[in-house]
Amino acid sequence: MRSTFLLLAAALLLSACNQLPKAEMEEVSYFDQTGREDAWTGGARLIPIETPLGTFNVWTKRTGNNPKIKVLLLHGGPGATHEYFETADSYFPGAGIEYYYYDQLGSGNSDNPEDTALWNIERFVSEVEQVRIALGLDASNFVLLGHSWGGILAMEYALKYQEHLKGLIISNMVASAPEYNQYAQEVLGPQLPPDVLVEIKALEAEGAYTSERYLGLITEHYYPAHVLRKPLEEWPEPVNRSFAKLNYPLYLYMQGPSEFGIVGNATLRNWDRTADLPRIQVPTLAIGAEFDTMDPAAMKTIADEVQNGSYLFCPNAGHMAMFDAPDTYYPGIISFVKGL
Repeated sequence: MRSTFLLLAAALLLSACNQLPKAEMEEVSYFDQTGREDAWTGGARLIPIETPLGTFNVWTKRTGNNPKIKVLLLHGGPGATHEYFETADSYFPGAGIEYYYYDQLGSGNSDNPEDTALWNIERFVSEVEQVRIALGLDASNFVLLGHSWGGILAMEYALKYQEHLKGLIISNMVASAPEYNQYAQEVLGPQLPPDVLVEIKALEAEGAYTSERYLGLITEHYYPAHVLRKPLEEWPEPVNRSFAKLNYPLYLYMQGPSEFGIVGNATLRNWDRTADLPRIQVPTLAIGAEFDTMDPAAMKTIADEVQNGSYLFCPNAGHMAMFDAPDTYYPGIISFVKGL
């Protein structure tokens, strides 16, 4: 009886679609949940991940249905959440792109084992591969979009598993942490008010990276200029919600206490994949922004050094270019993925 009902429903849907204009047919197809095990949860599901410390669950959420384009979003931090990517809801559905929100282990809706043994690049790469397998993504449709720390993770994934990718997008990230630090200290630092820079340097010399005063100076003077170019009181709600849930111990362990370079004993401070960029053969889009925390010219270098690269520049934007320049950022991404 159930199979008869499903066949009848499918026949009715097909009949209805055949009578619809093309645009409406595409919309029906985009929201078609047939055969989707996550349909009853609105696309959300927990995926078990095997780690050296056991099995934990990470959270994902699908929107849309497109067998040819499936974008997996890698948030930054490390330790932020998918929520600041919610601006994608204003652009991807209209373009017919299937996309997946994803909280990495230790972040947001995912499990948080609170063990530094799991906080390393290799284990996160393994996690992304397990998520890919669970979601059924492959080289015919899988586009990986990583922002900031997510860009590091996306590069590392491509260097190990690019045979599974259709396209790679590296957003607002350079290929070298030492280069990131040098740009912050030598180029962006001197743009701060002189008295603020003197105090920041003095606090850094003391190693007071996590002091309330140091973080306050960075947040007040550096973030509105280079992270998201609005006064702090006007920052978008999804950004504030995401950052309020930041796993600070994870962020501190790998990135350090601020976006003003990777400082202190953060484990990413010596990360550098510049020499390995030519190994990336998959079509790659690098995205840079005019006032980013990192050198936009170095982000263009990523596009120049990979074997099949292109570059998207976001004028008047900072590190969160998806908010500062959404009408450049998202159309550029949509054009890239539709051209694959």
